[in-house]
Amino acid sequence: MTRGSLAAPGQGARLKLEDYLDADGNIALPSDVTITQFLDHNVAELGDTPAYRYLDYDHDASGRAIELTWDELGLRLRAVGARLQQVTQPGDRVAILAPQGVDYIVGFFAAIQAGNIAVPLFAPELPGHAERLDAVLSDALPSTVLTTTSAAEEVQAFLRKLPRSRRPRVIAIDAVPESVGQTFVPAQLDGDRIAYLQYTSGSTRAPAGVEITHRAVCTNVVQMIISVGLDWDVASISWLPLFHDMGLLMIMFPALFGAHLTLMSPTAFVRRPHRWIKELASEAKRGRTFAAAPNFAFELAAQRGLPAPGEDVDLSNVAGLINGSEPVNINSINRFNEVFGPYGLSPNAVKPSYGMAEATLFVSTIGAQDRATATYLDREELGMGRAVPVAPDAPNAVPQVSCGHVARSQWAVIVDPASEAELPDGGVGEIWLHGDNIGRGYWGRERETEQSFRNKLQVRCESGSHADGTPADATWFRTGDMGVYLDGQLFITGRIKDLVIVDGRNHYPQDIEATVAEASPAVRTGFVAAFSIPADDSAGERLVIVAERAPGAGKAEPGPIVEAIRAAVSRRHALPVADVKLVAAGAIPRTTSGKLARRACRAEYLAGVLGAH
Repeated sequence: MTRGSLAAPGQGARLKLEDYLDADGNIALPSDVTITQFLDHNVAELGDTPAYRYLDYDHDASGRAIELTWDELGLRLRAVGARLQQVTQPGDRVAILAPQGVDYIVGFFAAIQAGNIAVPLFAPELPGHAERLDAVLSDALPSTVLTTTSAAEEVQAFLRKLPRSRRPRVIAIDAVPESVGQTFVPAQLDGDRIAYLQYTSGSTRAPAGVEITHRAVCTNVVQMIISVGLDWDVASISWLPLFHDMGLLMIMFPALFGAHLTLMSPTAFVRRPHRWIKELASEAKRGRTFAAAPNFAFELAAQRGLPAPGEDVDLSNVAGLINGSEPVNINSINRFNEVFGPYGLSPNAVKPSYGMAEATLFVSTIGAQDRATATYLDREELGMGRAVPVAPDAPNAVPQVSCGHVARSQWAVIVDPASEAELPDGGVGEIWLHGDNIGRGYWGRERETEQSFRNKLQVRCESGSHADGTPADATWFRTGDMGVYLDGQLFITGRIKDLVIVDGRNHYPQDIEATVAEASPAVRTGFVAAFSIPADDSAGERLVIVAERAPGAGKAEPGPIVEAIRAAVSRRHALPVADVKLVAAGAIPRTTSGKLARRACRAEYLAGVLGAH
C-alpha cells in the first residue's frame, strides 16, 4: 500500500483488506483517507451490481424490494450533493429526517460528499421522541434538512414549531432530478474532517453529538471486519435504525468495501421477527451472511421468529451475528441457539460484543471460531470491585458474558476512576479507550469533551498493561462503563451511573432485573428496570423495581407477584425493596434504538407519571 493514496485494484475489483495493514498487521490507513474515496471507487468499479436493497413491509406485506445499484447510487449522490452545494456552505450541518430506506442512505452520503456534516436523525413519525428531536436540532442547528416526499408534510409541520431563526431549508431527496448532478463538484475533504455527528441516546443526559471523522469511521469498519472475520463477499442484513451507531456502521461496510446490504425497518422486525430470520436464510443461500442487533432482538426472535412447519430455512451459512449495544444476556443467546440450531445455525454464530457511539461503534468481540460463554463471578466480591470466579451453582454466582478481545489498533484499559491508575486483571474499574476510531469530541461542548475525551492515564501496570503500544502522553476516552479483564478477555459489568448503592454496597441493576424476571412468570422477561432513589429520612438510597406484565398476565392479582419479587431479591441480593410497580407492556420508556431507558424510567417514577404516556 502507498501511504497517502488508496490502492488501485483492477477493473471490477474490490478493495482488499490487506491494502490497509502494515507489515505487523496493524491498521495503517492513508493520511488523507475519506469515506468518499471508497464510495467513488466502488461506484466506478462495481457499476450495475447491487449495493443496497430495502424491503418495504410498511406498504407491502410481502416486503417489496427496492434496490439500488452502485451506478444508481452514484447518480443519486451527485444529484443530491449538487443540490446541497447550491444552498449550503462547506461544514454546514445537514440533518436527515427521513424514513428508513435507500433514500436515507443517499441523503446521508450525499451530505458528506457535498462537504457538509451529516446529522443522521429520524422522521418525526417516530412516536414518543419529539422532545429528543427538538433537542438535537437545537444543538446541531442544521441549515438544511433532507427528507422524502412522503415524509415532507410531517417534517414541515414539525419544523414550523421551531423559532423562525432556527428553521432549516427542507429538501426531498427523491424529488431532486438526476440532471442536477451535472453541476456537482467533489468537496475537498481530509481524514481528520468531521463526516457526521452521531447523537447519543440521551438516556443519561441531553443528547450530545459525537464528532465522527472520516478516519474514525474508516478505521472502525476495518476493525470490525478483522475482528468478526468478514470478507467483501459477505452479504449483510439489517433492520437497525439508520440514525443509530450500529445501524450506521452496517451501511458503512458496503460503502467502504463494496459488499451488499439488505435493509428493513425496525418496525417490520419488531412486528414479525421472523422476517429477519427469513432474510438471513435467503441471503445465506448465495453465500456467507452477517448481521448485528441488540440483545433484546435475539430474545424476541427466539420467542416469535420461529419458521413455519416445512419452511425452507437454512442458517448454516450465517457467518456472524454481533450481539451488542446493550448488556448481553447468556440466557438470550442460549435460547436463540436452541431455537435456530435445528435450522443449521452454528453455536459459534452469535458474537457478544462491546461498543459505543464515541468509539464510532465497535470496540471488542469474541473470536470468529469462539462460542459465547458465561463466566460466573461472586456477587459480593463483584460489589467490592473484585472479579472472583466461582462455580455456576455457587449460591452467590452471577453470570458475566465475555465480550472477547479488543479490536486491532484499539486499546481498552481498566482504570480506578478516582486515582486514574490502571488496574490489573481481575480488578473492576472504568473502561478507558484509545485509538483512531475514537470520536473527536462532543459538538459544541468543550467542557464535556475535555472531561470525557482528553484523559491521561496516570499510572500503567508494570507488567501486562493493556495500554502497551500507546504513547506515554496518549489521551483516553472515559466510557462511564465498568469492566474487568479475565484471561485477557473483556467483561462489561455495568454503567457507573446505573449502580445501585445501598448501605455502601454496589449492586448491578441488570443482575437485580434478571432476578425479578425469574421470580414470577407474570413478569415480562427483559422488560424490568431496577434503580435507586433517595431515602425520605436519611442520606441513603432505596431500591425500586418497575416490571412490565407478561402477555396474558394483565389482570393477574398484583399481590402474589410483588411478594415473589421481594422475596427473590431479598434472598439473592440481601436487599430490601422499597417499591415494586407493575406496569403494562410498553410502559417503561425506551431509547430511540428500542432499549429500556432506565434513568428515564426513574425520572418518570419520581415525577409520578410512569405509564401515563
